[in-house]
Amino acid sequence: MAEWTLKEHSEGELVVNVSGDDWKKPLEKAFRKLSKRVEIPGFRKGAVPKAMLKRYLPDVNVQYEAVEAIANEWLNKALKELKLDPVSQPALDVRNMDNDSVDLVFMFAVKPEVVLGEYKGLPYNLETVEVTDEDVAKEIDRMRDTYADMETVEGAAEDGDTVNIDYEGFKDGVPFEGGKDTGHDLKLGSGSFIPGFEEQLIGAKAGDEKDLTLTFPEDYHAEDLAGKEVVFKVKVNEVKRRVLPELDDDFAKDVNAPGVETVDDLRRTVRERLENSRKAEAERKADNELFEALEKSSEIDLPKAMIDEECENLYRQFTSQIMQYGMKPDQYLKMMGQTEEALKETYRKDAERNVRLRLTLEAIAAAEALEATDEDIEKEYQNIADMYQMEVDEIKKVLTPEMLKADVLNQKASDFVKEHASHA
Repeated sequence: MAEWTLKEHSEGELVVNVSGDDWKKPLEKAFRKLSKRVEIPGFRKGAVPKAMLKRYLPDVNVQYEAVEAIANEWLNKALKELKLDPVSQPALDVRNMDNDSVDLVFMFAVKPEVVLGEYKGLPYNLETVEVTDEDVAKEIDRMRDTYADMETVEGAAEDGDTVNIDYEGFKDGVPFEGGKDTGHDLKLGSGSFIPGFEEQLIGAKAGDEKDLTLTFPEDYHAEDLAGKEVVFKVKVNEVKRRVLPELDDDFAKDVNAPGVETVDDLRRTVRERLENSRKAEAERKADNELFEALEKSSEIDLPKAMIDEECENLYRQFTSQIMQYGMKPDQYLKMMGQTEEALKETYRKDAERNVRLRLTLEAIAAAEALEATDEDIEKEYQNIADMYQMEVDEIKKVLTPEMLKADVLNQKASDFVKEHASHA
């Protein structure tokens, strides 16, 4: 007999009572197994009379041996009988155990029930995107900037120019540590030096020598300089300026974009790229708002185990990305002053949202009787193969159709929600 009691957060208690021959037979088997280990002086191992063995083998030892042998079998029977779907590892407790019967108590979380809210007619606010001539011009100027050359300027330095300088800083007439360099390239307006330094070099020419009287910020990291007045002696060695290429057909060809031969071709291509990029961003924004509303519309008593598992998934994705950049996860954690547990905790809000949304989409797929056809599965195999630049047959060796079914159904449910949304 099995009885399931659901408690908070989709966690519950499954009590399986084992009695009669179902219990006596495991007890006898456990007794025989343990008896082979008993050594009594004057008797050969395994040849000790049963009556004497009972004196040396406490009932409780035999009972626990029997429980260990049958627990999984009875758990699986009960799960099948009651149609339960555990999402956490069952923990076993033993109650009311004697030689007549035993209660096996399994505690675990189950896949939660989803009470769907309204999922048709949700607002889908897709913003209209616009690309102006000015936007196109700015993007082309950015492209020109990547092709710019640095040329020496004979005249005065302007904001945005790069000056090559030698400098040394003095406080109360004495050089201070870290205040000296030679042949340093400084882009004016970059803000990389303390306030006033770069501004006072605007207008300088190659060969100029200047004394810059400045005050370090009060919050400067070096306490002996914070808030203190200093003098920098600076010599300007060279003034360099970025010179953008002319916007002509030659430049358009140099960009090496498909189908671009003239400036007009370039403008058209840039406009298309900007439009596509902004449309994609607008769609991502609308999708996020739509599915956030969808996720919040459902009632789900999420078990902690499912959130914990999703946190682990997000952490594994993050560490995989870190390793692609040649950094080990422990190096990153040390650099950021974080522990693995603390970093995982930062994923909890996103993890909960991901699980809620996934379960909601599964419930919609069931409610709308959506199906993952063989054709759908094959398309998904092809999508994965294209993504990883592998052959479909290689993907099929790793992923079974059943493994893809859930993702295909969720995508169909996602498409269904979008198709039935209220478009502004």
